[in-house]
Amino acid sequence: MSTGNVLWFDEIGADDKSKVGGKSANLGELQNEVDVPVLPGFATTAEAYDRFIHDTELKDKIEMILEDLDNDDVKDLQMRGKQIRAHIKEADMPQDLKDDFAESYEELEKKLGVENPEVAVRSSATAEDLPGASFAGQQETYLNVSGKQDLIKRIKDCFASLFTNRAISYREDKDFSHFDVKLSAVVQKMGRSDIG
Repeated sequence: MSTGNVLWFDEIGADDKSKVGGKSANLGELQNEVDVPVLPGFATTAEAYDRFIHDTELKDKIEMILEDLDNDDVKDLQMRGKQIRAHIKEADMPQDLKDDFAESYEELEKKLGVENPEVAVRSSATAEDLPGASFAGQQETYLNVSGKQDLIKRIKDCFASLFTNRAISYREDKDFSHFDVKLSAVVQKMGRSDIG
């Protein structure tokens, strides 16, 4: 099952960076076009991120917090970034998004034949690798995430990591709108290097 909020790796490829970000799109491309073994998983969409930011009225709060930001004032930047991340982490995920993410996790459970499988939840920004700007490595990854409640929390944490101090400062320096960059969360079966 896929919705406008979730796409599985077998549904995406390199041309889908605007929908699911660079990392997610490349995982789909590796699986579907290059025939490289990829651990199973899915990606939340940029559309889902937009819905989360708008439906929770976070966009207005973020705009207000960043108004008149002096990018050279490190303490001020840190304070504002911390406020934004706290608002995102504390916001209630809209129920339909929560349901879609939880149902996709349940489907992954069935595919793997494991209850509450451990997954990696990784950030995939839609603006990675643009000419003259590289957003790679600015957002967070969470390992050994297990259970639907933990999954929803970590997806929000990935969304919040779009507003790390470094990411805010970088977009300000490059004159990018903070709302032109969107985030997809890659949810993928954990790979264990110690036993793999």
